[in-house]
Amino acid sequence: MPGAVNEAIERYREEGYAIVRGFFAPDEVREMAAAFDLHWSVGMSHRASWRHGNLFYRLGEDAALGKVLKMVQWPAYEDAVLERIRRDPRWLPLLKPLLGGDIKQIINQMHWKPPGAAAAEFAFHQDVKSRRPRSAYRNLPDSYVQTGIAIDPHRAANGAMRILPGSHRLGEVQLGDMGHSLGQALADDALTAAGLDPSKVIDLELDPGDVALWNVFTVHGSGRNTTQGDRRFYLNGYVRAADCDRGEYTFRNSEPVVLGDPVLVHYEDLHRRPEPHFIDD
Repeated sequence: MPGAVNEAIERYREEGYAIVRGFFAPDEVREMAAAFDLHWSVGMSHRASWRHGNLFYRLGEDAALGKVLKMVQWPAYEDAVLERIRRDPRWLPLLKPLLGGDIKQIINQMHWKPPGAAAAEFAFHQDVKSRRPRSAYRNLPDSYVQTGIAIDPHRAANGAMRILPGSHRLGEVQLGDMGHSLGQALADDALTAAGLDPSKVIDLELDPGDVALWNVFTVHGSGRNTTQGDRRFYLNGYVRAADCDRGEYTFRNSEPVVLGDPVLVHYEDLHRRPEPHFIDD
């Protein structure tokens, strides 16, 4: 594994993305899959999107499937398996050369692409657009690493990520209306309009337990799931602690940090309205 990690770090620096194969073992993937099944059931039991502090179940209405759970933010507050995985010591050799030994986390999300969903695409985007308020983040090109753990096989047919290699060197690019990417069509026109070449885009194909990592400026998106099975992805976004005023510590002095009381990440009303409540869109 050390050789594969070192190769991934070099590829990440050169191409803006990388893959580490077999980062998590099959039994660990089964644990995460069971956690996904549990949180899907919990989310679907709610009548509307539901929040408790940073924990957020985002529901939606899909034209083909009806009610769906689009994502869960910060399930690690409630789930021991996902909490353990996000701060697993194996992350450190991959992240420390890029971020140092003091690392916070600003993304902890579960994503689903249910089979047959009409609106499970992500339009081409860069993660930098979601780093708000911008004043809370510094040195973004070098201080932020997004990761995703494949729970199921990721293939073009079930909506694998599509990435434009080397696009992390372009800085911030205007792609479409710069609004929410989730549920928006994956369209090559957005790349062409920005002066980018769609023929250079690749499918990021992963097996269960593989880890992908990409830069905050890497242009990426994903299409629909046209297969009969789920496509599940566990996302964890890490940032150099000295360059971020928000987020939960994952490693401090190169040691894993267990979650405690929620701190400010994205939910601006965390301290004003921390109690459980529904969000009616």
